[in-house]
Amino acid sequence: MLDTPYPNVFPGPPRPSRILTPRDLERHHGRERHVIPGGAALMLRLGAGDRLSLVNDEGGQIAELIATASDGRIDAAILGQASNSGAEGLKAMLALGDVAGEGLARLRRGIAAKGIDLTRAGAIRVFAPDTGPGARAELTALDDGWLILAAPGLPMSPDAQDTATPITLHLHRAKPREIGKFDLPDPLADPILDLRVKSATAESYFVKAGDYIQILDVEGRQCTDFQCFDARKLDRGIQHALDVTTSRTLMGHAYSMPGLHSKYYDQDWVPLVEVVQDTVGRHDAFAMACASKYYDDIGYPGHANCSDNFNGALAKHGVDPRPGWMAVNLFFNTNIDAHGVLISDEPWSRPGDYVLMRALTDIVCVNSACPDDTSPANGWYLSDIHVRTYSGTEPFSRSIAYRPTPESEPKMTKETAFHAPISAKTRNMVEYKGYWLPNTYSSNGAIEEYWACREKAVVLDLSPLRKFEVTGPDAEALLQWCLTRDMKKLSVGQVVYSAMCYEHGGMIDDGTVFRLGKDQFRWIGGDDYSGVWLREQAEKLGLKVMVRSSTDQLHNLAVQGPNSREIMKRMIWTAPHQPTIEELGWFRLTVGRIGGPNGAPVVVSRTGYTGELGFEIFCHPKDGTAVYDAVWENGADQGLRPMGLAALDMVRIEAGLIFAGYDFSDQTDPFEAGIGFTVPLKTKPDDFIGREALIRRKDNPLHKFVGLDIDANVDVGHGDCLHIGRAQVGVVTSSMRSPLLGKNIALARVDVAHAAVGTALEVGKLDGQQKRLPAVIVPLSHYDPKKTRPQS
Repeated sequence: MLDTPYPNVFPGPPRPSRILTPRDLERHHGRERHVIPGGAALMLRLGAGDRLSLVNDEGGQIAELIATASDGRIDAAILGQASNSGAEGLKAMLALGDVAGEGLARLRRGIAAKGIDLTRAGAIRVFAPDTGPGARAELTALDDGWLILAAPGLPMSPDAQDTATPITLHLHRAKPREIGKFDLPDPLADPILDLRVKSATAESYFVKAGDYIQILDVEGRQCTDFQCFDARKLDRGIQHALDVTTSRTLMGHAYSMPGLHSKYYDQDWVPLVEVVQDTVGRHDAFAMACASKYYDDIGYPGHANCSDNFNGALAKHGVDPRPGWMAVNLFFNTNIDAHGVLISDEPWSRPGDYVLMRALTDIVCVNSACPDDTSPANGWYLSDIHVRTYSGTEPFSRSIAYRPTPESEPKMTKETAFHAPISAKTRNMVEYKGYWLPNTYSSNGAIEEYWACREKAVVLDLSPLRKFEVTGPDAEALLQWCLTRDMKKLSVGQVVYSAMCYEHGGMIDDGTVFRLGKDQFRWIGGDDYSGVWLREQAEKLGLKVMVRSSTDQLHNLAVQGPNSREIMKRMIWTAPHQPTIEELGWFRLTVGRIGGPNGAPVVVSRTGYTGELGFEIFCHPKDGTAVYDAVWENGADQGLRPMGLAALDMVRIEAGLIFAGYDFSDQTDPFEAGIGFTVPLKTKPDDFIGREALIRRKDNPLHKFVGLDIDANVDVGHGDCLHIGRAQVGVVTSSMRSPLLGKNIALARVDVAHAAVGTALEVGKLDGQQKRLPAVIVPLSHYDPKKTRPQS
């Protein structure tokens, strides 16, 4: 016994779980981060000892700082600096109005309210037009006062590349503000009610019809159950609470969200609230609020719970207690898995995230700060919820937060330059990558819009496309390294379609490159991260190049269809050294103006996403209405119709054009996405990111991108499985019922062993086995596979 050796053990104390999260997920008390978009400005209070760190995110952006004493007197010495500028950039932006940037009307009101006289401005200017990305400037406030920080920029001409880009301010407060225990973001307006819901408690409150309710997650990853009643019903003793099952059924969504599916109802179908803004986009409307039985059953008898807290908070309103409450569980991250099981994880919400709702009738509300510390529901750390209400006269627009990268500040949904005339034609708008776009038009519908594109002409808004100005002596070298196409073959005025890949060959994005000059390029893709990737590679290699976002400076319409050239000929004037519309070749661009030499400046490319002859028009947002009106004035007799996203999806599938997230992802290489022609492995003279992986993938393919004809009118969707017998051999990526071809068609990715044209397959519905639709593989582009129409 004594001779038995001791067993081997894992040495040392336990190690904590390693969980990687974005650096700004947790709010540090007293530290603030403010992102000032290019062409915008903000005002905030300064305190003595506050430390400011300014970051030139994309490079080339000047920053102007105006420090004032508490009485509004401008004094650069508050920041320990001497004035070196008269704030010319800020003054020019204010003179132009909101066409120059975001939120300038609010800034103007703040300047006036504090008695700040900009005619006597002594500003501090930091950075320069040649400042590289990531450059920093550090300052310290020596006294209390106010700071105006501007990222000046005037409207960019579409053929120029002097775009305004963001400045990020990191502010470390010497004396942090305290509201309760944690910092809170500033109110959206003057609040009527400012209510803290302490951790593991609940609070009730009254909101009159038309007023707004903002429910904030103070410290992040904290759930709150929300419930409300029609106050007039309560007065009559009728206790009809918000009913999530009724709401899901009427809205057709798991939870209500800004836009067309925004309302919550009671059991009598009376609308109680509508969701106006949401910075999270992930909530629960399936499970009930936690109740005593839940904790009893898992071994925690007597644990605080939301249902009992609701009962206590609602008693003063004459609401009878219930053992468990139905509720909208805001910030609660639940889902139904493929086997029908309700699953949950930590919330997606971050410090300061919120949902803004509007009361549709007088309502009595209750909110909890969920006390569940037995599961990941609250991120294993309980914190507070905060409620603010605002007057119904406040002009809050519908919006959803969009984060281009996990590190980004949330960006609320914007309207494009063409929103005003478009919204006069339809209310069927959907959120797409941070913008509201039309889905279908009220007087037409998707089928009519489809036929107009195929037979006459359509106009559609594609402004959410991400644009980046790539400039500098190493611009060509950067794009040659980061894109699959050969940039050295690209002439000035030429456009080329390319893929952008990771080292393993998976795609980041697809898009087009415009060559505007020897060292001037414009990358137009679908993903903000493609610009981040370009900047990261430039920094890694030490290249002399700037990659600056110009998405907000360039909004674009597409005019597509057989009659598009005639419309464009009538409306676009070009100088003698630029191609006319008649001379403009396929995948070429020209610089022109609307109507004549004094019209709105535009860049026009002969490109599109429909499989038809077509053009795209790029303009500054300030000229959006003029450009849109010109298209209609010149297209009215050409059968022009507006087109929304629903019809666009039909024509692009028919033409075999791919869409991110459906037909390709970072697990898909260009060959598997059907765009192998963008990878000239044998002719491109230079190495590029992913080349070795793409050679391996091309020589040893696993899947092929194909077309499918489906012998059934049953709807087929993205993700439907493809079978030969019992075995799954592929997946549908996109599908539509083709009006022109009179049949169901699809784009699909299949195993190379079964990818030959003519191969019979079956589309699996239900569980893939109980219901099948016969299909056959056909060449990739169902419509005009040789692209003769866009080249015509």
